[in-house]
Amino acid sequence: MAKKVNKEELYEHLSLELRRGVLVLAVLNQLQSEQYGYSLKQSLSKQGLDINEGTLYPLLRRLESKGLLESSWQVVDDARPRRYYHISAAGETILANLQTDWQLLVGVMDGILSTNSEGY
Repeated sequence: MAKKVNKEELYEHLSLELRRGVLVLAVLNQLQSEQYGYSLKQSLSKQGLDINEGTLYPLLRRLESKGLLESSWQVVDDARPRRYYHISAAGETILANLQTDWQLLVGVMDGILSTNSEGY
């Protein structure tokens, strides 16, 4: 007998997986200009991509450990020290490749979704 599935929970889970798939691309793109974590979170949010800090900061550390980001501690206007991130040369190469992949994927998915909606 099939397990009863809470459709709302399932949707939330699948939606979260879909969003996680684009976070690396979004973060690398935004970090072409240097930012600290919270300013990055705000920038993404203003553009419609909300990300919680429990997801963002581990992602930043992971991307830095893979050599895609570089960071430095800075004090601006006598405020507390903040860790500023920016994309590395290796990250720029990966970003360019991911942007190409994204454009191809969007085209493919547009075709699949429009074909499906037409009843084929």
